[in-house]
Amino acid sequence: MLLGRDGELAAIDGLLDRARAGRSATLVLRGEAGIGKSALLDHAAGAAGGMRVLRGTGVETESGMPYAGLHLLLGRHLDRIGGLPDAQAEALRAALNMGGPEAESDRFLVGLAVLTLLSDLAEERPLLCLVDDAHWMDGASAEALLFAARRLDAEPIAVVFAARDAVAPECAAPEFVAQGLPELRLRGLDGDAAAALLADRAPDLPGHVRREILAGAMGNPLALLELPGRGGHGSAYERILRSFAERIAVLPEPARRLVLLVGVDDLGDAGVVVKAAARSGAAPGASIGDLEPAERAGLLRTTSDGRLEVRHPLIRTAAVREATLGMRLAAHRALAEAYLERGDVCHHAWHLARSVTEPDERVAAVLERTAETERNAGGNAAVAAMYEAAAGLTPDPAERGRRLAAAARASADAGLPERAVELAARAEADLPDPLARAELTLIRASLADEQDRAGDAHRLFAETAASVTRLDPRTSGYLFFQAAAAAANAGDFAAMDGIAAEGVRLGVPNAPHLRALSRVFAGQNPLADADPADGVAALRELMDGMGACYAPRDRIRAGMWHLMIGDVRGAAEVAADLERRFRDRGAIGLLAPVLMLRSRTDLLLGRHRDALTGATEGARIAADTGQHRIRVYLDTGLGQLAAIQGDEKRCLELTEEALSRGLPPSNVHAAAARSLLDLGLGRYEAALERLADVVAGPTRQGSIAALPDLVEAAVRAGVPERARDAADWYGDWAAQTQQPWAQAIAARCEALLTPDDPDPLYSKALDLHREGGTPFEQARTELLYGEWLRRSRRRNDARARLHAALEAFERLGAAPWTERARTELRAAGESLTGGRDDPASRDDLAARLTPQELQVTRLAATGLSNREIGAQLFLSPRTVGYHLYKAYPKLGVTTRAALARLDLG
Repeated sequence: MLLGRDGELAAIDGLLDRARAGRSATLVLRGEAGIGKSALLDHAAGAAGGMRVLRGTGVETESGMPYAGLHLLLGRHLDRIGGLPDAQAEALRAALNMGGPEAESDRFLVGLAVLTLLSDLAEERPLLCLVDDAHWMDGASAEALLFAARRLDAEPIAVVFAARDAVAPECAAPEFVAQGLPELRLRGLDGDAAAALLADRAPDLPGHVRREILAGAMGNPLALLELPGRGGHGSAYERILRSFAERIAVLPEPARRLVLLVGVDDLGDAGVVVKAAARSGAAPGASIGDLEPAERAGLLRTTSDGRLEVRHPLIRTAAVREATLGMRLAAHRALAEAYLERGDVCHHAWHLARSVTEPDERVAAVLERTAETERNAGGNAAVAAMYEAAAGLTPDPAERGRRLAAAARASADAGLPERAVELAARAEADLPDPLARAELTLIRASLADEQDRAGDAHRLFAETAASVTRLDPRTSGYLFFQAAAAAANAGDFAAMDGIAAEGVRLGVPNAPHLRALSRVFAGQNPLADADPADGVAALRELMDGMGACYAPRDRIRAGMWHLMIGDVRGAAEVAADLERRFRDRGAIGLLAPVLMLRSRTDLLLGRHRDALTGATEGARIAADTGQHRIRVYLDTGLGQLAAIQGDEKRCLELTEEALSRGLPPSNVHAAAARSLLDLGLGRYEAALERLADVVAGPTRQGSIAALPDLVEAAVRAGVPERARDAADWYGDWAAQTQQPWAQAIAARCEALLTPDDPDPLYSKALDLHREGGTPFEQARTELLYGEWLRRSRRRNDARARLHAALEAFERLGAAPWTERARTELRAAGESLTGGRDDPASRDDLAARLTPQELQVTRLAATGLSNREIGAQLFLSPRTVGYHLYKAYPKLGVTTRAALARLDLG
């Protein structure tokens, strides 16, 4: 029984009850060393009757070894990897250095594989995962486990992390960042509980000693257990360590060496540890029996799967800290030899690296050879860590730079951008070859651009491009193009033009493309000096120049270019193709920008529900994968949907961040969404002033689509003269795109500005809309035409147009626009009752489902299994089943087969 922890025990027990009931639960325990985190994990394990328990511990000496923690946690169940979807199985095998076909290293795919594996284990019986000292767990393992934990929903799984707070310099620890997960912070025991615990531990203490210990322990349970009978000064943390050190010191020599070996090893394999002890020279002839004194002293214990582990993480700290440097180095050498004999080259290399204190080319070469072995298995995270360790032991600066560069490349391939950037910066100082440095700059700058540091990116690209122009003009030209594109992403169009001009001046081979890029963005700034026709022509030049250069991100960029010239269906085809490919590969990091493109095209094509599901999923993935700029962009798309629906609160929330950042095109799209909301709600002056400010600003990228809204707002506000320039500019742009939908909207704008007889222009607009366009915009044209016909006393003609508008707005869920159409129909003499908003008349099945439920049911209707759907949507199979369970009654079906007969939009 844990004294004074009733609330904490209730929280743990509630977590277990929730998992047993079939719903997932996650908790992060935080507190200082000795505060009782490990004791609560022990309680959880003991109370987990009927559950499978997985338990792991972060080890400080192994915190640089990628996926070491994951290997320890999942070790007994690695034989289940073969049952995962192929892409996930390959990624997890690669991460854990298990061989098999070479796989792409997507760290998020590893997290998805962990999620699926945990879900599979939980199908047999509820599952409890316990991770102690999570702050010392290697970053790759922690990220994979956190990724999985955030996606747990309908699985009988409970996950508990325990992480130390760095409350004092002597016990400083890395921060364990678990954003979005519930936390429970442990405080010291209250006075009564502390006194009761001390009395139970040492009932015969004199009163003054008892008071001294209670005051010094400050409610820390481990201090209350360890300090009785031990004097001294210092913090509770220091005194606890001394207590453990004293208990280690009185052990027989072989037992002391075994405690140290367990302390510096992560696997705790008893056979390896005993063999290492025998090899160390200090404990020749060591055997399993030598462990008994340490076990009796409460320092070591044997787990259910036969591993050795310390009873409390601070025992490891004490064992390592109290050992001399020579003893620690000898322990690592002995473990290196024992693992080599076992055939584990990875652990051999790691311990060998820790057995030296100064540069050693022999050891560095071993690490490099092992890194290349790991590369063949697809384990890029391990490759990066080993090359970095090899570089740290390399005497020659040039060789050190080469190995750091290899580590940077492997980190980038493993999806570890922050690490890649840091390693590339360190490597550049040692690399004499300018082209080699340029390659590293490409890594640093590309990752900076992806991480929403476009300003840093364009400067890095440009500086390096200029430095290698004479050595390699082609590479220089590519870097100049990337620099200009990054400057555009940063909203710094002056820098973009300057970079392009410098590349042209230096005569790089792709100088025409640099000039075209400047023209493209000039043409994306309405009402500026640039000719929109030239901007569209420049875009076509760039698209023609792409040729066969279709790396994944190049193809995404090409899709955005289709959108920028109004080719919505072309953009949609690119997005659909890429989405299918990336889902099949499990490439979650690339999926967010594709969903950004797809949701925008769905919105324009009138597939508003698909736009909602795509943007919602994309925003979640972008948040999980650190793609901040893309998440903000997706939020503005969701904001536009909210504006169309008339959901003012949601629209304002979704557009706030983009407006505060002030970077185009997201801030422009955000302002346009708010203006569309105002327009739908009849606040014409507000819409006009906001859009007028946008198109008068220095950066207007993304505002072309908002020009028709400015025209309508100005006309309805009674100041049509303020719309003339916008209508002319949009008309010129639409003519150049040769897209019927854009030309239809241009004709509508002209109709609004032609008060005498706009009938031919409205008719022209509708004819163009029917050639293929955007349903929401067509409905707006029908509404405006119907309003004009009604005012012209042509009521019968007006009703036809207004009914068409009403039907489209209802289908799209455009509430304020629906109400406007109904108001006009009533003014035209119709008596309206009911409508699609009435529950009795609702026949849109898809509208009954949440975005996630809709995605799942659509895929289930095609015949995919829960496991296949989970792999597509980055969910566990159990969560897929839960969404289907929730969807069935909403759709009025009871079987999976019935879904195929439904119209789900």
